[in-house]
Amino acid sequence: MGDAATCNVLIIDDHEMVRTGLKTYLMLDSRFEVIGEASGGEEALRALERGGFQDRMPDLVLMDLMMPRMDGVEATRALLARFPHLKIIILTSFLEDDKIVEAIEAGAVSYVLKTVSADELIYAMQGALRSMPVMSGEVSQALTRGLRRRSAQEPDEGLTEREREVLLLIAEGKSNKEIGDELHISVKTVKTHVSNLLMKCEAEDRTQLAIYAHRKGWAQ
Repeated sequence: MGDAATCNVLIIDDHEMVRTGLKTYLMLDSRFEVIGEASGGEEALRALERGGFQDRMPDLVLMDLMMPRMDGVEATRALLARFPHLKIIILTSFLEDDKIVEAIEAGAVSYVLKTVSADELIYAMQGALRSMPVMSGEVSQALTRGLRRRSAQEPDEGLTEREREVLLLIAEGKSNKEIGDELHISVKTVKTHVSNLLMKCEAEDRTQLAIYAHRKGWAQ
């Protein structure tokens, strides 16, 4: 970080009033120092590539989501590709399942709504510096919905009908013997299906197989 007790912050938002408000509030907290601001991702990227803001590099970026030319997801991806040490928080008014998934996949540590309190924002910023995601309940729920929808749209890894039957019974917590009894197949055959499932679903154990089935929406 900038110094032993101070985190250098960069604010990227296309609304000047938002940048001013965040900057004014953070000036009151000695743990954070706003070293620069930008109206978009391209502007921020150019400044950082020139050596930063007043020759200083940020530790943490507060990033708006909906911006012209380069949105927050694209900007996050671009900044982290060039400056992987950055910790980025998406700070937005938009609660969209798919956007939250895209932002986290792009490398943002947290996704925070602009309706949070000042204390909640500071908590998220402190968490980001430790690479600890901090999200409200509604954001977490939206992320889960987005991931489930994404999984449901993905191919089923070429599972056979029998493998799907075994997978659903694994998700119900049944043992190999119970699965064999229910499907009228031998335990050896069940083990073969389980091995195939582990490989096709890229899972390490039965628990991950059960999670896979739930994410796909196949199990209740």
